[in-house]
Amino acid sequence: MRVAVLKGGNSLERYVSLRSGARVEDALERLGHDVVPIDVGADLVERLQADRPDVAFVALHGRGGEDGTVQELLELVGVPYTASGPGACIRCMDKVVAKHALRDAGIPTPDFYAFSQAAFADLGAAKALPAIEERLEFPIVVKPAAGGSAMGIKFARTAGDVPGALIAAFSYDTKVLLERHIAGRDLAVSVLDGPDGPRALPVVEAIPTGDSYDFEARYEIGATRFDCPAELPAELARRAQELALGTWRVLGCRGFARVDLMLEGEELTVLEANAIPGLTDTSLLPLAADAAGIGFDEFVARTLDLAVARTAA
Repeated sequence: MRVAVLKGGNSLERYVSLRSGARVEDALERLGHDVVPIDVGADLVERLQADRPDVAFVALHGRGGEDGTVQELLELVGVPYTASGPGACIRCMDKVVAKHALRDAGIPTPDFYAFSQAAFADLGAAKALPAIEERLEFPIVVKPAAGGSAMGIKFARTAGDVPGALIAAFSYDTKVLLERHIAGRDLAVSVLDGPDGPRALPVVEAIPTGDSYDFEARYEIGATRFDCPAELPAELARRAQELALGTWRVLGCRGFARVDLMLEGEELTVLEANAIPGLTDTSLLPLAADAAGIGFDEFVARTLDLAVARTAA
């Protein structure tokens, strides 16, 4: 097949996307496909129309790739593509939308409040901060509503830290999320589609060697230790996988996705879902797939087959 690999783009996650795309391209070449690398830019539609790929593998992280934009364009030009559709991408990309959907479905997620820049500028939202701080209790996690790879996330340990954390988060997005901090273990459950429906892969635990699992810790080899399967009682691991599958269904994911959770004591909560998770050599989905006996080449092949079969259906 002639496969276009969409990667790069101009989002803040460009570097990670280029790494994911390069790894996918290597696998596709080993599988014998005709690979068309596309660093996504203003000529995307023109490139797709000229190259006429049979299918597109979306390895485009951040804005444009994870927010449903490129998926809409692919549907317009009639190119089948991997992973989730526009609706699921929109829901996963916007953490506020995702958390409201999870809460409405009864899936546990940390307590939160969200505000836009307009709320602070026009509605006096700053006056509500003391009430929010009292209800959430410190420390509070302040993060952009949209984005990934831990970019723009700050910990406010006191009320004095909140303004600076808000400024940092607003530099990445026009809407921010203030969330109750969960002092626990960072877990991730990846989900893969299959002929018999979605399957939750083994749980991965990220154990940073530094103070936090931030952008550098995620993508610098050696900055974080990953345990897969995570050292958890069987019942807890099963519950984490069930929550991931429930999140997948609520948000409407397909193909593959990753769900991030926190474990505090024996309580599990869902932080977010990633419709186009990283596929680099330090990313969690490939690690979990490998632990389940699915090598990276097989994962890529299965993902392509699903995309083509879905279009044919």
